[in-house]
Amino acid sequence: MTESYDVAVIGGGPAGAACAGLLAARGRKVVVVEREKFPRYQIGESMTTGALPTLDALGLLGKLEDMGYRKYGGTLLWGADQGTWDFRFADAHTYEYSYQVKRADFDAMLLARARELGAHVIEDARVEAPVFDGERVTGLSYRMRGEKESLTLQAKMVVDASGQAKVLGRKFELVDWHEDLRNVAVWSYFQDCSLLEGTRAGDTLTENCAAGWLWFIPLSDGTVSVGFVVSSETLQASGQDAQELFEQELAGSVEIGKLVQGARRVSGYRSARDWAYQCSRLWGPGWCMVGDAAGFVDPLMSAGLAMSLRASKGLAETLDFVLRHPESEATALDRYQRDYQNFISDLLGFIRFFYDRTKKKEDYWDKAKTITGSDADAPSRRDFAIILSGMAGLHEVFKAPTEPVKPAVQWHQFS
Repeated sequence: MTESYDVAVIGGGPAGAACAGLLAARGRKVVVVEREKFPRYQIGESMTTGALPTLDALGLLGKLEDMGYRKYGGTLLWGADQGTWDFRFADAHTYEYSYQVKRADFDAMLLARARELGAHVIEDARVEAPVFDGERVTGLSYRMRGEKESLTLQAKMVVDASGQAKVLGRKFELVDWHEDLRNVAVWSYFQDCSLLEGTRAGDTLTENCAAGWLWFIPLSDGTVSVGFVVSSETLQASGQDAQELFEQELAGSVEIGKLVQGARRVSGYRSARDWAYQCSRLWGPGWCMVGDAAGFVDPLMSAGLAMSLRASKGLAETLDFVLRHPESEATALDRYQRDYQNFISDLLGFIRFFYDRTKKKEDYWDKAKTITGSDADAPSRRDFAIILSGMAGLHEVFKAPTEPVKPAVQWHQFS
């Protein structure tokens, strides 16, 4: 028998789990097909306050307080030689702090919450292909680990939250790469580090260095994630491997070097290619994308979790509306796509500007104001905090329609 659902979600990471949980809480029949068995390791521990409204809607702020490490902002050694400087989340809005999270625990908490809210979660299962009825996606075929037979499910809507696997983006050839943000990241974990003082103890510390930049992220178990990001071009020109260059830059660092002095490295090195991309289309007949499946931005702003969770909340509300008003699918999802792509484009524009390390901090603040479009009398420092918190446009983007509308988009065959 082929089981039928309102929504099928590819991937149980933060975007997929949050979207599934919020839809299930609204009474929708939802299935999540996840290729791994949770908990599983994942990088991306720095979470900004832009993620908190979604986590609040899922009823998870209490658990997050128990498992996370509070961060009140960020500290930077960046740009023209002005020493270290910082921003506080409280400068931007009512959220005073966010958290540093161990992603294995955080992601497992979100997926467990989706189950608690009524979503059917299938782990150790790889999606093989979307199922079509004409041009419309109407379900998925998948295979459980160790099984020979494929299974099929039907769904009124399919959500691609497969992360950097980009299941539907690859299927429909929609992935556009940003060649100028082609980076390599390498990192490890340290114990017995020193921390910054006071409420800055939980800050993500970002430090410019000759070949790239370093991060320092304190975690709740007393370990610290320390990593290095370098452009592929710079790495190749150095004649070194990423690990060697990381060790060299860490030894010569100013602020992070002080904090890791005397610390012990307690894990092996890991690496990843952080190559920014976004999909040219985020939805089609019967399907849509969210999270890293829709686009991945440079890790410099720690924007990944906040953007994914904000979008998942907006998508859940939009899909619930579409299921009640199927005739509004095209216009509702077109609006979601517009908001998402504008959000990514603005963030990428700011990241590209920020990578010019000849600027002063006031230049970065002023650039932030041009993106937020805030009142000219508002302090630019506040606009910088808004961008870095992931809260820009919170009330303007990812909002579901409130009234049914007629279709406004014509479709072609994607398969």
